Amino acid sequence: MRLRVEFTTEPFDLDEPPPHALAARDAVQAAELDAVDVGPFGNTVEGRADTVLAALDTLLRASLEAGATRVSLQVNVVGADGVTRGDGA
Repeated sequence: MRLRVEFTTEPFDLDEPPPHALAARDAVQAAELDAVDVGPFGNTVEGRADTVLAALDTLLRASLEAGATRVSLQVNVVGADGVTRGDGA
């Protein structure tokens, strides 16, 4: 099974990335994921379910310890054709 996860950490700081956002970024960039897209308003990762779930464990622990007050996640199953299941496909 493959998963695609979109996540954000809060509180936001538009001037510079806060420590919790950097911790989340470092966690996903260190994982052996197939795709990582980190941006100022949202982040997306994709890969095998076991790898993604392990990265999420690290991301949650690291970002909360670094001061995140909220972490929002959306997890989708991705089919072999690359289409996210549950979006009408």
